[in-house]
Amino acid sequence: MKLGPKYKICKRLGSPIFEKCQTQAFQISASKRAAGKRPKRGGSEFQKQLIEKQKLRLLYGLTEKQFSNYVKKALQNHVNPQETLFQSLEERLDSVAYRMGLSKTRRMARQMVSHGHITVNGRRVTIPSYHVKTTDKIAVREGSRSSVLFESLTDRLQEYKSPAWVQFNTKALTGMLKTKPTLEGQDAPVDIRAVFEYYTR
Repeated sequence: MKLGPKYKICKRLGSPIFEKCQTQAFQISASKRAAGKRPKRGGSEFQKQLIEKQKLRLLYGLTEKQFSNYVKKALQNHVNPQETLFQSLEERLDSVAYRMGLSKTRRMARQMVSHGHITVNGRRVTIPSYHVKTTDKIAVREGSRSSVLFESLTDRLQEYKSPAWVQFNTKALTGMLKTKPTLEGQDAPVDIRAVFEYYTR
């Protein structure tokens, strides 16, 4: 999926959804822009919902069709569709690889999986959307361990704190999804409730 300049997208959506925008320089720039503008009247509810939908979709790097399919599936859970959507997105293989700290960005994790560097239960999987279960063993492929992608991985992971639902052994380069991902306690930059309001309006 092609994207435009990430800085411009972050500015347009008003949220640092890409790692490139999660810098002090971007925050300072955003503060200056906000200080130099006149307060705007609140946009329509539809516009707000659209922005939240775009933020979540782009955060995970999905096409409109892919994302809408996740939302439709989540809506089948009438008890807690928000939790269901979050779990479905976080249980993608590229999301799990990213959460384990194998890559610095979600985009890199998606490419890592697509290029066959990750195995599931000993088998190479090249589908980023592959659904990971708690019984699956995720590992860096044996032939990929000398790749520049994983240089200094041990040093990087010493400063990285993964979510409670994943674990990764830096020596064995293997990990797993310990539990189902949970939305509780997550500092999400997106109002997921507004996403569902957009699709059910």
